[in-house]
Amino acid sequence: MKIALFPGSFDPVTKAHVDILKRSVALFDKVYIGIGVNSTKKGFLSIEKREQMLRAVFENEPKVHVVAYEGLTINFCKQIGAGYMIRGIRTVSDFEYEKAIAQMNHALEPEIESIFIVSKPGYSSISSTIVREILRYNGNAEQFIPKEALPYL
Repeated sequence: MKIALFPGSFDPVTKAHVDILKRSVALFDKVYIGIGVNSTKKGFLSIEKREQMLRAVFENEPKVHVVAYEGLTINFCKQIGAGYMIRGIRTVSDFEYEKAIAQMNHALEPEIESIFIVSKPGYSSISSTIVREILRYNGNAEQFIPKEALPYL
């Protein structure tokens, strides 16, 4: 069975995340959306709210499972039996950053492969960081967020 992890903060989930995940589902038997818990950062949305939001967005996709985790992502991959880690690439700088992480992960666990999926051009400017800022200052971010996630904001 091909199991993959799509890790991230998903604070909040964006249409770009959804696009990457929907394109990933065809490649794997099971895809975990892993919400990384960073105890040193205060998130915009609680972990519980992010889990609810992601479950609502992917409720009709039986291959997708939402779970929060803490610690090294590569260790979480081993814990859930994932042989693949999915990462979305929007820009050249994303690639450089993700390549470095993938190489470190490979050094730690050579059997876990990083899979890069390039975002569609229409989504390359959407990031959770920018969407958070729009929301924080009461802007309208509806065009960047899946409609199923809006009630959780």
